[in-house]
Amino acid sequence: MISLILNRIARVVVHIILLFSIFMLFKGHNEPGGGFIAGLMAAVAIVLIYITYDLKTVKKLMPVSYPAMIALGLFFAAGTGLGGVMLGYPFLTQTFDYFHIPLIGEIELATALSFDIGVFLVVVGATLLIISTLGEGSK
Repeated sequence: MISLILNRIARVVVHIILLFSIFMLFKGHNEPGGGFIAGLMAAVAIVLIYITYDLKTVKKLMPVSYPAMIALGLFFAAGTGLGGVMLGYPFLTQTFDYFHIPLIGEIELATALSFDIGVFLVVVGATLLIISTLGEGSK
């Protein structure tokens, strides 16, 4: 009975957590920690899926190489820092500009967003790697 209740609640809660995680990733890019907290929230949603269902479901929903996800995140974060160096600024210097996108309008894009995406990928990839390693070890 409890697993049925958890199953039904998790189907709704996971989507809410992931949606708020994406919101924090984009909203927090001008404030410190946007990518990290977004990654933690996405990891919590994935852990909830793992607790509710099993490791096979998590791997089916996210069929990616977790070390590759971590490496891609490190590439994004380091690339953002080196981008400033190549332009003559100190490491991890933030720059931004405004862009016009049809049907959306004018938006601001900052280099901090790419850094936060890198941190997000590292946190989610590391969490998934830990979960899959512990889950496979418990068989």
